[in-house]
Amino acid sequence: MSDVTPAVQATAEPSREAVVDLLGMLAYSELVAFDRMAADARLAPDLRRRAVLSEMAAREITNYCRLADRLVELGADAEVTMQPYVRAVSDYHAQTEPADWLEGLAKAYVGDGIADDFTREVAAVLAAPDRDLILDVLHDSRHADFAADELRAAIAVDPKVANRLSMWARRLVGEGISQALRVAGERPSLASLLAIGGTDFQALLKRLTSAHTARMVAVGLNN
Repeated sequence: MSDVTPAVQATAEPSREAVVDLLGMLAYSELVAFDRMAADARLAPDLRRRAVLSEMAAREITNYCRLADRLVELGADAEVTMQPYVRAVSDYHAQTEPADWLEGLAKAYVGDGIADDFTREVAAVLAAPDRDLILDVLHDSRHADFAADELRAAIAVDPKVANRLSMWARRLVGEGISQALRVAGERPSLASLLAIGGTDFQALLKRLTSAHTARMVAVGLNN
């Protein structure tokens, strides 16, 4: 679970457009996570790990369906709502394609972790049931826990692995922040959620960086 605590206090009601945009962004992220986990499962070194990752992929598609259903309840078309995020997410994954099993795990642990932290911050000003749905979707930490355990075990066997994965993690975070800023610039409704909560962007980056550092230390990687 993330150490990031959204520091927000709502001063206005989020617009329907902002809520729909955030749900659409997260729905597409869950759909891509399903695809990626299913592909990563084939890189697993044994059938046990392959089965674990395949099961987690199934949970991602369930989360996607929950978000898509909520979009329909709000009168939105899930496919149309997700479309604005396709390019940014695709570019991120194209720039951060893992070369092996360990890089895939680090991407899940580090990259997904900071993305989830950012989403929690943005969602903090929403009212129920949308805030609760988003936080529930992000709450499942089994994938991160699995990745962390695997990374610790690999580093214990070969400490030199830590240097390679630390460099890889820095690349993931840099690319992730770049795409997050891009999305915020292209979708003003999402940026408005941070403004509603009175969130200072520099303070937000500091909280995200602090949580990322703690996440790296926890598995034996260098920030």
